[in-house]
Amino acid sequence: RSGKLTPSQVAKNIIATLEDCDKSTPPLRAIVQWDREQIMLMAEASTARYRNKCTLSYLDGIPVCLKEEFKVVPYHHRVGTVYLGTEPETEDATVAKKLREAGAIIIGVSNMHELGTGTTGCNPNRYHKIPRNPYKPNHFTGGSSSGSAAAVAAGLCPVAIGTDGGGSVRIPASFCGVVGLKGTFGRISSHGSLPLSYSTVSVGPICTSVADAAIVYSILAEPDPLYPYGLKQPKATLSDMCAPDLKGLKLGVDWTFFKACDAEVLSICEKAVEHLQSLGASVVEVSLPEMEELRVAHVICILSEMRDFLQPDFNKHFQEMNLDTRANLALASQFTALDYITANRQRTRSMRFLREIFTTVNCILTPAVASTAPRIYESDLSSGSSDLSFTVRSMRFMQLGNFTGIPGLVVPIGYSTAGLPISLQVMAKWWDEAVLLRIGLKLEQFRCQTKKPSIYYDILA
Repeated sequence: RSGKLTPSQVAKNIIATLEDCDKSTPPLRAIVQWDREQIMLMAEASTARYRNKCTLSYLDGIPVCLKEEFKVVPYHHRVGTVYLGTEPETEDATVAKKLREAGAIIIGVSNMHELGTGTTGCNPNRYHKIPRNPYKPNHFTGGSSSGSAAAVAAGLCPVAIGTDGGGSVRIPASFCGVVGLKGTFGRISSHGSLPLSYSTVSVGPICTSVADAAIVYSILAEPDPLYPYGLKQPKATLSDMCAPDLKGLKLGVDWTFFKACDAEVLSICEKAVEHLQSLGASVVEVSLPEMEELRVAHVICILSEMRDFLQPDFNKHFQEMNLDTRANLALASQFTALDYITANRQRTRSMRFLREIFTTVNCILTPAVASTAPRIYESDLSSGSSDLSFTVRSMRFMQLGNFTGIPGLVVPIGYSTAGLPISLQVMAKWWDEAVLLRIGLKLEQFRCQTKKPSIYYDILA
């Protein structure tokens, strides 16, 4: 607004950065498709709007990227594969369209775990390669919205859009030390993204701060006639988000569940809970029943739905898929209709338990991920990575939100001794994202410093 900087100048810096981070050793691989002309067109239009004092929204001129799972004109809708999206896209996903209407500058599409089938972000195929964690380039970013989190953490853009069916926004946001919001199921339209698992996937922003996440949420969260699941939603608000304290809020913690994580993660997460208490919130012990049943049922639902949707691909493109994708889809084909029906009965039970819990507390707190980002090994670069015990562990605190559709926010709260980010997760009842953002703002005050990642670009310089 002051005119000291224009969106066009920022766009030129980003283009130079995108060229640079592809050449670096190892390459960052956060943004996998971008187009200089497209970026400059959007930036110049925004610069003119600022000059004429007629900006479209708070996002006008702000660089953003979208996970390759979304259709974004004119890029290839590859969804992390080598065989999809053979032609450039001619139609935008709803979120891409809304970002354009808000004046944002789409700097490209971001890397992802192939077909969203994993939580490391490891994708060794020729179009994608393995995105690097800006804090430690020899560690994974987390997945499946891997490039989205890496792009935000490395400073390429303050906003990225991901999808989350088993932690795919919150795991990479946590591993890369940025904020990740998974909206309530149906809150943000997923029309125009590949419908891999229709009952577990929510869309959400990955951002540098909670305030940024709130801005993006307020622009994207509304019913979309093309996306039936979110049509009946209540209006999105940011009520009380900036309240000076947390007085009157009850924070639910199931300590047995909470403590199922690495010692370093636990110690800092416990301190963060004490910080929230010091601001007037009260901590209430709750019991989250049948978490093991829920874990198995979530896996059955998400994998069965993916296997169903990807049946033609599995038959026709099996040889072109990464090895871990083949293994996951082969495992999924072992589930029966009976398994799927039983899993959905469990969903009904789990939602009923939550409904009761949310009559006594405003939110549920957990660590975001039980460990910090895992190392990348030489063999991962060529043949990929498959570590089921890590997958199970990384999703431990994530599945409740995906299976029952409640919203979740992860906020970075500190670092391990090795310098890797650690985050806390806040979950609330359906449609109550406002309370997450209110608590998230206070969590940011707990983190006394933000360490600069070892890969970081200052696009305002």
